[in-house]
Amino acid sequence: MHPLAPFLPERARLLMLGSFPPPRARWSMEFFYPNLQNDMWRIFGLVFFGDRDHFVISGGKMFDRARIEAFLEQRGIALSDTARSVIRHRGNAADKFLEIAEQADIAAMLAVMPDCRTVATTGDKASQTLAAITSSVQPKVGCYEEFEYAGRVVRHYRMPSSSRAYPKPIAEKAEIYAAMFRETGLL
Repeated sequence: MHPLAPFLPERARLLMLGSFPPPRARWSMEFFYPNLQNDMWRIFGLVFFGDRDHFVISGGKMFDRARIEAFLEQRGIALSDTARSVIRHRGNAADKFLEIAEQADIAAMLAVMPDCRTVATTGDKASQTLAAITSSVQPKVGCYEEFEYAGRVVRHYRMPSSSRAYPKPIAEKAEIYAAMFRETGLL
């Protein structure tokens, strides 16, 4: 079962969905994208503050959950995953070794966020899963496709994975994320 409850600010305009968190031994905090080897919070730092370590606690061993949550609330960004439970075929978070046992209830998430018209998936497995859940077309990386779901038209952006295993420098990933945030009015 998923170890985290979805983070769903009522006034969120963007829902970002990953696939599933890594094993707890790799966590630096009790929140989404907890692995220090994952660059999501560094991407956010670069995009919104010009500082890749903006959300890293001094000493570099943890992300600052309170600062991240306050920022997300203020900007209207929600976080969850496309899976409620998975089977790990290896002891890591690599999408290719995750089998989704139970999909997340995307309609229920959207129901508590009436202003949310954009969903961004952060990797291939999350993008494939959302497309399957919503019977929609999977966009190309950095692009979006629109679909109708749960009574509204939703824009689905497919973003590059923030994992360091994804072969793209963090600055290039940040440029792709910045474009999406600009297009959605969040930057």
